[in-house]
Amino acid sequence: MSHSARSTSVRFAICGVGHIGRRHAALVSRHKGAELAALIDVRTDLRPGLASEFPGVPFFASLEEYLQTGPPTDVLTVATPNGWHAPQAVAGLRQGLHVVIEKPIALTTADAEAIVQTAQQTGKLVFGVMQNRYSPPAAWLKQIVDEGRLGQVFLVQLNCFWNRDARYYRTGGWKGTQALDGGTLFTQFSHFVDLLYWIFGDVTNLSARFRDFTHAGLTEFEDSGLVTFDLVRGGSGTLSYSTAVWDRNLESSLTVVAERGSLRIAGQYMDKVEYCHVEGYTLPDLPPTNPANHYGAFQGSAANHVQVIDNVVDTVQQRSSASTNALEGLKVVEIIERIYALR
Repeated sequence: MSHSARSTSVRFAICGVGHIGRRHAALVSRHKGAELAALIDVRTDLRPGLASEFPGVPFFASLEEYLQTGPPTDVLTVATPNGWHAPQAVAGLRQGLHVVIEKPIALTTADAEAIVQTAQQTGKLVFGVMQNRYSPPAAWLKQIVDEGRLGQVFLVQLNCFWNRDARYYRTGGWKGTQALDGGTLFTQFSHFVDLLYWIFGDVTNLSARFRDFTHAGLTEFEDSGLVTFDLVRGGSGTLSYSTAVWDRNLESSLTVVAERGSLRIAGQYMDKVEYCHVEGYTLPDLPPTNPANHYGAFQGSAANHVQVIDNVVDTVQQRSSASTNALEGLKVVEIIERIYALR
């Protein structure tokens, strides 16, 4: 399915063309260095709408059908229900394709390790979609922590309070199932577990309590959790999360208390610096979180998907390196699995 000579455009097949997959398809189709070569979804009722939105792009009713009969491509984007990510990613890698996997890359550490091993065996790239890393406040926080400006980190507090009610969990759908969804930390809040690991490193000495306040009959798992941990580098932290917020999302926030200062980033996607008081330091003007660009108006974390596609194209064309590789995606799965082992 892949080709030996590198073409000017990186060719994508999008597997799973629901809300997020359609976003990937739109971004790829508008990217000057990319080409949308195939769309794949088991829901054949989507075909007419996709044919109108992406004229001339062939549609396939299964990944197997595409891999057997589809046009040659360079990258397979996996944007299907969570439980299908690992087997579909492995199938794409074995076919000689680079793979982009929406979060989470898998629902178990063992499945994530299978992706990493297959990528190593095939020499292909795997990109985990953790687009919140591109948020200017998150990138800024990573930089000042890496530079040591805060000194020793004492306390880290992550709060993620969103609404996911019966409007989101539809009867007969995959969301809310243990097998295909996996849990609130996997589907809603793995981005923030990724930011915790990316900025502050690994965690240990985990403890947790889980509650199901409003989702009985809607999901097969908790809607809220309180997690405490120690940072391997020193310091301690908490992760409080819920999808039981009434009517609409409340916030996501990350507060840091450290030796030489304190700060807080917040907003629905941690897209604003709300507080910064650091010794001998003035907060610089950060780039806007949703910069105007030629892709159109993508809001919130969606705007950062633009940079995910940029990174994939640049890396495949050997101008850059993967901003979120399979090993980091594996680590996020492993941390969530350790938390859920406490249920």
